[in-house]
Amino acid sequence: MSAAPAPTTFFHEVARNRRESWLLVVVVALVLGALGGAIGAATGYGWWGVGLAVVVAGVLSISSYFGGDRLVLASSGAKEIPAVNPPTQYQQFVDVATEMSIAAGLPMPTLYVIDDTAPNAFATGRDPQHASIAATSGLLAKMDREELQGVIAHEMSHVGNYDIRFALLVGVLVGSIALLADWFLRFTFWGGGRRSSNNDRGGGGLLVILFVIALLLAIIAPLIGRLVQLAVSRRREELADVSAVDLTRNPMGLARALRTISDDPDVLEVANRATQHLYIVNPIKSFEDRAKSMWDTHPPIAERIAVLEGLAGQYGQDPKALG
Repeated sequence: MSAAPAPTTFFHEVARNRRESWLLVVVVALVLGALGGAIGAATGYGWWGVGLAVVVAGVLSISSYFGGDRLVLASSGAKEIPAVNPPTQYQQFVDVATEMSIAAGLPMPTLYVIDDTAPNAFATGRDPQHASIAATSGLLAKMDREELQGVIAHEMSHVGNYDIRFALLVGVLVGSIALLADWFLRFTFWGGGRRSSNNDRGGGGLLVILFVIALLLAIIAPLIGRLVQLAVSRRREELADVSAVDLTRNPMGLARALRTISDDPDVLEVANRATQHLYIVNPIKSFEDRAKSMWDTHPPIAERIAVLEGLAGQYGQDPKALG
């Protein structure tokens, strides 16, 4: 017999997840700074090469920032739902999204549907004024109204919490780490070395140590950055869960939706490793060949449901009702 979920509060969960998210961003920034400093010291190029790499990474990230949402929607096969007179089968989707946008005090997002029987959904866009929510036809068919409210509230919370912009910040840092590491490894492979100067005389041993440190950081820093990026994604999913409860006042509706999506056997074929972090539940099933738990972008469903059950009592709900 499982133990009752520990009591928690909405504000406690929000504060915890925001605090831990920013802590992880600081970790990535420190890794980037350490890598850049080590490479600059080991090569003698100082911060010029580092600055150039960061600028290139920034340009690429800005391009993704303004056009990435359209690319994600197109690659997912998402089709826009007309804002006026939507098809009957999508009317509830439009109604619930309207309710949640009003509850959140946000502009109505553009709605899309993905023709797939696997239930899932995601939000994309760069800010609340340029936001979209996409849901699969399977989600719209398999969710009752309370469950659908939970899912849409979760996605609306991603918009309101600026999670996509937050993910961009982490992406810029992680991308810069990867770019610097790749440049240094190529530089080393092609026989690059520290530029000589009069100040280097007698410091050969120290230079070798700096070069080895830079080489090791170039190998492990991208891995550290990727792991931290995944951890940030998990924290933002947890934050969106508890923020959704603030909109619906119905934690068990979202809990049931998470369980339904997780237990559904259908595979979402259009999902891939570049887009899996966007969905409310990881669309890559554990039994698929492409699944690797080490790279899971979402916290375990059981943990997410436990948090929601812990909030249920505050809204007069019985957490045991989930079954």
